[in-house]
Amino acid sequence: MTSYLVTSSMKAFSFLPALLSLHAAAQTLPTPYGSTQNGEPVHQFTLKNSHGLTAKILTYGGILTELHVPDRTGKFRDVVLGFDSLPEYEKQNGAVYFGCITGRVANRIAEGRFDLEGRTYSLALHPGTQFHLHGGLKGLGKSIWKAEPRTDPRGPALLLSYTSPDGEDGYPGSLRTQVKYVVTESGALLIEYEATTDKPTPVNLTHHAYFNLAGHDSGSVSAQTLRIAATQITEAGPEMLPTGRMTPVSGTPFDFHRPIPIGSRFSQIPLGGYDHNFVLQRASGSETIVPVAEVEDPESGRRMEVYTDQPGLQLYTSTYMNEIQGKGGSRYRRHQGFCLETQHHPDSLHHPEFPSIVLRPGEVYRTWTAYVFSAH
Repeated sequence: MTSYLVTSSMKAFSFLPALLSLHAAAQTLPTPYGSTQNGEPVHQFTLKNSHGLTAKILTYGGILTELHVPDRTGKFRDVVLGFDSLPEYEKQNGAVYFGCITGRVANRIAEGRFDLEGRTYSLALHPGTQFHLHGGLKGLGKSIWKAEPRTDPRGPALLLSYTSPDGEDGYPGSLRTQVKYVVTESGALLIEYEATTDKPTPVNLTHHAYFNLAGHDSGSVSAQTLRIAATQITEAGPEMLPTGRMTPVSGTPFDFHRPIPIGSRFSQIPLGGYDHNFVLQRASGSETIVPVAEVEDPESGRRMEVYTDQPGLQLYTSTYMNEIQGKGGSRYRRHQGFCLETQHHPDSLHHPEFPSIVLRPGEVYRTWTAYVFSAH
């Protein structure tokens, strides 16, 4: 069985020269961001390249709070949804997961249970469901990470580190995790993940940014065009859990081979929007890395390409999001943002036909995703 678990991010990026610009980092700046309900101090770090592309990241959950990207005229807008304060993230991020590192296991685990090495492990169920979601009641997205600004030839960088102790959220093993954010000089937000464990344990990390290329407060993303390099999705049954089958996208509302408006087929989907996992295509025998997804906002000209080494891509279009207050007093409504979550397939622990997500002592979990921005 093919496993995508242990990879070489540096080898992958040797085929992405546009992301490896060797200019000096511009800025990596920390500022206080308050304290959690438990009294733990939180800081926000600003990564800004010499062209003005700016990302702001919290030590709480590794949350990407802001991402400022220029349009075709050079005007910058913040293109990720979020909140104005730490208490709002603490209160709401068990429901919406704005901008956080997601795991130990992103997406769903059926019945909140799995068997590993002859033992059954029980995890917390997501409220109102029969599945475990995004790592549980705490998860990496609600943990405090150690932050270290790093010198990186590709641009300003921040290394976040967190050790999840044995038994946290019900998972076995002490998991040592590092996530590196880089704002490259050539216009990408690069995220590199690495983890090791002292016991066999499942690992499936992703990033849960909600993008809106017109600006976080600009309304629906329905008119923004999307292309996904996938010929199949993992078929979803009750509660959007995989059945184990992979079904063709051709002739269905899930066919994004050619760029189409994200919302053009909402009415054809029972959910009224997307929360589906796409099986990404791989170029057989080729060392060329190509984008697995591309999104463009026709009005502003902002464009985002997604590169990754992961086998799956979860498209979520704020389908379940009720109206909430976001940054700057804006009101976020259904379909106001989209997530492109690079990851292994949902509920992989119950589907041996999917690539394995089990990490064992002596192995290194290593993966990467890049969001590359331009304007046309």
